[in-house]
Amino acid sequence: MNILDENIPEDQRSQLLTWGISVHQVGFDVWRKGMKDEEIIPFLHTLRDTSFFTRDLGFYERKLSHPRYCLVCLAIEKDEVAVFVRRVLNHAELDSKAKRMGVVMRVFHAGFSLWRLKAQKEVYINW
Repeated sequence: MNILDENIPEDQRSQLLTWGISVHQVGFDVWRKGMKDEEIIPFLHTLRDTSFFTRDLGFYERKLSHPRYCLVCLAIEKDEVAVFVRRVLNHAELDSKAKRMGVVMRVFHAGFSLWRLKAQKEVYINW
């Protein structure tokens, strides 16, 4: 399941759905509007195989890596979210749930950095 944080604009959600990418959004069809950041991680622990996309870079912490989910922190403009979500989901390193689970990543224009579950080093990958 792909979940967008409520800080993702509606037009970006709509664009993803137009492209056939299944997404849910906090406050729209998953959980409730106004969730506090500290409520997100416990919520993700109740789900399985979830990729959570947010523009809140505070979630890019190695200690948040967990086998049940992937955290994707988007360090981009709000009107670029759909394009970069699609890029992440289609990238050879991340194109399946199995490859994404346990990953905490920060996405930017040049590529992305990530921590994998139990990894000792952060990895940088160019697009």
